[in-house]
Amino acid sequence: MKKQIALVAGGYSGEYEVSLKSADGLYSFIDRTRYDLHRVLLTREAWSVLLADGSQVPIDRNDFSYRTPDGRQVHFDLAYITIHGTPGEDGRLQGYFDMIGLPYSSCGTLASALTFNKYTCTQFLRSQGLRVADAIRLRRGEQASEDTVVKSLGLPVFVKPNAGGSSLGTTKVKVADKIEEAVQRALTCDDEVIIERFVAGTEVTCGCYQANGRMTLLPLTEVVTSNDFFDFDAKYNGQVSEITPARISDEMTRWVQNLTQNIYRLIGAKGIIRVDFILPPDGSEPVVLEVNTTPGMTTTSFIPQQIRAAGLQITEVMTEIIENELNNR
Repeated sequence: MKKQIALVAGGYSGEYEVSLKSADGLYSFIDRTRYDLHRVLLTREAWSVLLADGSQVPIDRNDFSYRTPDGRQVHFDLAYITIHGTPGEDGRLQGYFDMIGLPYSSCGTLASALTFNKYTCTQFLRSQGLRVADAIRLRRGEQASEDTVVKSLGLPVFVKPNAGGSSLGTTKVKVADKIEEAVQRALTCDDEVIIERFVAGTEVTCGCYQANGRMTLLPLTEVVTSNDFFDFDAKYNGQVSEITPARISDEMTRWVQNLTQNIYRLIGAKGIIRVDFILPPDGSEPVVLEVNTTPGMTTTSFIPQQIRAAGLQITEVMTEIIENELNNR
């Protein structure tokens, strides 16, 4: 009998539409001869299953099941979380699934909550000996003078929401008198803001996953954009070149992969994660930018690109990840 898999998408953030595209990608990647796939949409107003005819039926939040129009109750064997933002990337949905005993694909509650809070995550990684960019965190109502920011971090700086993704609300600030404006923009997306030192260099990203006791480290992707930085337009409107494998030395590639593997273990990850880095031009230690525990899974996203570059079949990778979770419960 086929296992019942919920593709959980949507969410409560500005990345709702991006999440739906990732769900479309997963629907095309996962082996439908082996699994029955169900699209589950989460919004603040409703949790529902999207049926083949386009209609929706509600999820029973007591056990995350649903009843079909002909009266059959469907219980899921696993939830594949592909929500970017709250509640699927910050640990909230993971905690709910833990409470009802439903296996899920991504990192657990603690790792998800830790990595979703960018400042807390980078400070944790710094404490473990990894190199991260210097930053100032401001909570709503707090202020930092322009002089303080410039003396501490220099210019330019990145101003961004502490929690969130897709570069929403993020600004690269080159002159001091634009800092406050950028802070207010970031506060439209979150109650906390990070002002982060600009680090020059080559941006790369590395994916990895663990299954059956074996870690798979994927080829790196180099990110090149003509925009001021890798912003929303660069990510989703084609204003970027994504080069896989990255045009860097084998030695640097192994260094970044080893750092990615170390981060995976430090945060207690499971499923697929992706870690973003800046490689300084002097060849010194890579700088960790961000850890993504629910990376994009459209056909053109980084992880599918890296899986193809590794010579792997993405359908087999998805099966490996799903079976690993089902067999370890």
